[in-house]
Amino acid sequence: MHRTGPTPPDLEITVRDERFNRETTPRRWWAGEPFGTAWHNSLSATFPRGEAFFIEAVKAHREGASPKLEAEIRAFVKQEINHTREHIAFNKLAENYGYDIKAIDKRVEEMLALTKDRPVILNLAATMALEHYTAMMAHEFLANPQHFENADPEVRDMWRWHSIEEVEHKGVAFDVWNHATRDWSNWRRWKVRSLMMLVVTKNFFKNRWEDSINLLAQDGITGWKARWGLFKYLTVSPGVIRHIFPAWLAFFKPGFHPWDHDDRALIKRYEGEFTDALMPAE
Repeated sequence: MHRTGPTPPDLEITVRDERFNRETTPRRWWAGEPFGTAWHNSLSATFPRGEAFFIEAVKAHREGASPKLEAEIRAFVKQEINHTREHIAFNKLAENYGYDIKAIDKRVEEMLALTKDRPVILNLAATMALEHYTAMMAHEFLANPQHFENADPEVRDMWRWHSIEEVEHKGVAFDVWNHATRDWSNWRRWKVRSLMMLVVTKNFFKNRWEDSINLLAQDGITGWKARWGLFKYLTVSPGVIRHIFPAWLAFFKPGFHPWDHDDRALIKRYEGEFTDALMPAE
C-alpha cells in the first residue's frame, strides 16, 4: 500500500522489551560468512551512542507537539533505549569472539562531540536522515530473508526485532522535524534536509566501509579479497545497498514523507515472534 499523506492516523508504536545474546555462543562468523558479519558488527558498534544522540535530538524539539506526536516520541524513546541495551549486549558478544570494535565507538564519540556546538536543529536534521537509513535497511532485512538465512538464530531474531521497531517508528523524527520547522518555507525545509542527507550518506558509507574492512582484517581477510567481497555483499548478493537505493532517492522528492510507503505488513509478518515481550508504550 502506498500513501501520499503523513504518518497513518491508526499507527501504533509498540514497545517490545526483548533481550538477546546473553547466554548464547554463536559461531564467530554469526552471519554464516565474514562479510555480512563485518558489516553488521560495524553497524552495531555505532548504535549505543548513535541512538542516545537520536533520543536527545528528538526530545529537544517536542515542545508544542500534538498529543499524538508526544505519545509517539515517548514510544520512540523507549524503543531506542531498548535497542541501545541490546546492541551493547551484542557488541560484548562480538568482543568476546575477539573482534576489537573500540575504535568504532571512539570515532562515533568524537564525531558526536563535534555536534555539541552547532544549532540543535541540525542535530534533528541529521537524526531524521539517519533514521531514514535505519528504516530503509530495516525494511530490506525484513523483506529479504536472504540477509539472515545462514545467521545464528538468536542474532537473527535480534536484528528482526530491531528492524520491526525501526520500520514502526520511521516517521517520528521526520514528524518532529516538520513540527520544529513549521515556520520555515517548503524550499528551506527541502534544501536543509536534502543537504543533510548528502552529508550523512557520504559519512555513513565512508565510515561503515572503513570499519568493515578493519573488522575483516581482524579475520585475516585483507586487500582486494576484502574490498571485493564486501562490495559484492553490499551490491550484489544479498545487495542491501542496491535494494535500498530507490528509497534513498525518494527522500529528495519535494513533499516526501517516510510513510509515503506503508510497509506495516512486514511488521505483521514477524511481530508474532515477540508478543511475549510487549509492554505499554505510554
